[in-house]
Amino acid sequence: MLKSMRKNGLILAMFALGCTALVVLTNELTKDKIAHQQQLEKQQTLSVLLPVGSYDNDLVASCKQVTSRKYLGSDQPQALYTASKNGVVTGYALEAIAPDGYSGAIRIVAGFDAKGTITAVRVLAHNETPGLGDKIELKKSDWINSFAGKFLTHDNEPQWAVKKDGGEFDAFTGATITPRAVVKAVKNLLKLQQEQPELLSNAPACPAAN
Repeated sequence: MLKSMRKNGLILAMFALGCTALVVLTNELTKDKIAHQQQLEKQQTLSVLLPVGSYDNDLVASCKQVTSRKYLGSDQPQALYTASKNGVVTGYALEAIAPDGYSGAIRIVAGFDAKGTITAVRVLAHNETPGLGDKIELKKSDWINSFAGKFLTHDNEPQWAVKKDGGEFDAFTGATITPRAVVKAVKNLLKLQQEQPELLSNAPACPAAN
């Protein structure tokens, strides 16, 4: 009986060891391919946020990290990509968190030029209600495109709100909280550029990928 149990235990241990080795081998064989795919996806997103031709540097390689709960909605570092042409900064793509979405935090990324004009905004992740709050996604509606060309000044700041709050941005029927959160997050990105530009220029580089 004891001999049989030892034998079965040895078989299970060898099976577990074999599975572990297979997982490690698979990871080693695919990690470069996965990293390359992630790089391509990131480049594709950045090419939408910042106009092609407005920069000549490698945007992905320019990655830095900015930390500011006040402006970026989180204590966690957010990715910043700096566009430049002939050595002169022409724009940025900066990730941020809208912490006050209806169903939790909404992760966004916004592109804006050196003068503070929005070029594009995209939603990276959210948990908003399907059919209502998820209209912040481009595949659900074109609402997110309403930020393109907008900029922030002292005079127009009241317009940076949904229409229900006296601003110029449309809300969704039955889902005002979601667009309100996104509008506020994008406005705060522009306020960061205006009020604390050193957070962009002096940001530390992103950690090198393993």
